[in-house]
Amino acid sequence: MGLLYSLLIGAIAGWLAGKLMKGGGFGILLNIIIGIVGGIVGNWLFGQLNISLIDGVVGDILTGAIGASVILFLAGLFKK
Repeated sequence: MGLLYSLLIGAIAGWLAGKLMKGGGFGILLNIIIGIVGGIVGNWLFGQLNISLIDGVVGDILTGAIGASVILFLAGLFKK
């Protein structure tokens, strides 16, 4: 069940990050994959900064979306 949860949250986070980062998206499928990785990056980043968002599904989606946005931003720098 944990893997399915991670995939679903990552998919939503990737889609949301693609919408937030206008011109930084790579298509829905790649944005979903980036969202899954973004969840890992977001958790690491917030852990390093000692930042804690709200608990639960909404917090997980926000963390993943922020992490995915960071990845999309960095990838956009290399895309040009």
